[in-house]
Amino acid sequence: MAFADRIQRHWRSVSVVSVLLIPLSLVYWGVIKSRQAAYRLGLLRVHRFRAPVVVVGNLTVGGTGKTPFVIALAEQLKQRGWSPGIVSRGYQGEACDGELVPAGGDPRRFGDEPVLAAQKTGLPVAVSRRRAHGVERLLKESVDVVISDDGLQHHSMGRSAEIAIIDGVEGFGNGFLLPAGPLREPAARVKSVDIRVRRGGEPGPGEYRVDVSLGLVRNLKTGEEASLHAFRDETLAAVAGIHRPERFFQLLKQYGLTISEHPFPDHHQFVPEDVPANCTVLMTEKDAVKCARFASHRCWAVTQVTKIPEALIDELERIIRPTANAA
Repeated sequence: MAFADRIQRHWRSVSVVSVLLIPLSLVYWGVIKSRQAAYRLGLLRVHRFRAPVVVVGNLTVGGTGKTPFVIALAEQLKQRGWSPGIVSRGYQGEACDGELVPAGGDPRRFGDEPVLAAQKTGLPVAVSRRRAHGVERLLKESVDVVISDDGLQHHSMGRSAEIAIIDGVEGFGNGFLLPAGPLREPAARVKSVDIRVRRGGEPGPGEYRVDVSLGLVRNLKTGEEASLHAFRDETLAAVAGIHRPERFFQLLKQYGLTISEHPFPDHHQFVPEDVPANCTVLMTEKDAVKCARFASHRCWAVTQVTKIPEALIDELERIIRPTANAA
């Protein structure tokens, strides 16, 4: 097990290891406060834009379903007449700042999540480590609202609305800042965002609940679609290179499927040897974009369905519309 994985095991509760790491968390807290003060005093620049920017992020390290939420949010805003664009860091990618993901973009260059977002939505997706550059690039594409996949902590990017996603199972872990706990910012930061979303579990006061389920499966080689129920009598392997891959496996089991589990680290760069041979393989859509170049007819991507309440979209529109009208 990697050193980072060993540390994360102690983030779910207060342990001896997490307590010993508190001095480093205090140093991290000092850096956060210094940066916040620098932006507040104007020592560091905040970029402002002529279109509203909606940041979808979380306070903890690791995935909370931000990218599927961003995809669903973009699609619902499009249905309401907006022209959204998506900006992403492009984790582990090699693209330059402000580069658009082309049709059939290579996840090794642009990152798995931006490529997935571009494929699923057909909307402009910009990859940029300096997110402000990505926003400016999107605004050249007749975009009237930008959704940032992650970025709550990127204060140089001005924003019209912030949406924080809270994991319904993990919450804020032991409540400590990095590296003693999973928090990128103090938990109190969630009180300052515009919209709070609880992914799974029971929502708290003022939170919206967003549920995630599995949809159709798509063959990576032929594009054929089928229902998960069609695989109940097959020998199956399930592959997942995501945060908490056991959640994907559990959802598959809820469909009555018998699977052998093959977990990998989040954002794992798959090679052919990682995919089991001589059986049907089910994988997440995020992993499928990295396996498509060598996939066989045995490989299927399982779609994920994220349902966003219409009331959340109504509230978001009330927040961002003044900025859009002023543009």
